[in-house]
Amino acid sequence: MAIDWAAFTPGPATVGGALIGLASALLILGAGRVAGIAGIVGSALQGLVQRRRPGRDALRWAFIVGLAAAPWLWRLVAPLPAAHSAATIGVLVAAGLLVGVGVRMGHGCTSGHGVCGLSRLSLRSLVNVLAFMGAGIATVGVMRHLLGA
Repeated sequence: MAIDWAAFTPGPATVGGALIGLASALLILGAGRVAGIAGIVGSALQGLVQRRRPGRDALRWAFIVGLAAAPWLWRLVAPLPAAHSAATIGVLVAAGLLVGVGVRMGHGCTSGHGVCGLSRLSLRSLVNVLAFMGAGIATVGVMRHLLGA
């Protein structure tokens, strides 16, 4: 394996990681909620379906809007990296569905378990993160070395 040093950007990655940590810390300290994106989006959408009073999910929707707006705000500071994928639409849809199934099975996503859960020293989150990482490593190994993709 080789590192693409031309695409290596430690500055923006560090700033992005610090902002994720800051946002997660502010959410848990300010609102007592874990910044698990799957849970936030799921609860907000569930609120729409159940027609809960609008103010109840305001924090969730503000968080979602902030996530969606972040790339547009970043464009004011620096150019966005070029997006590219060798996968077909079908593969991307299948991968998204598999991630969704995994999120449901693991009772949370990488942000909830990896960022927030590990920082709270949650054993359940550690087990989930090890499962996420193991599945990712195994998938790359199979795709690259067995299937030649």
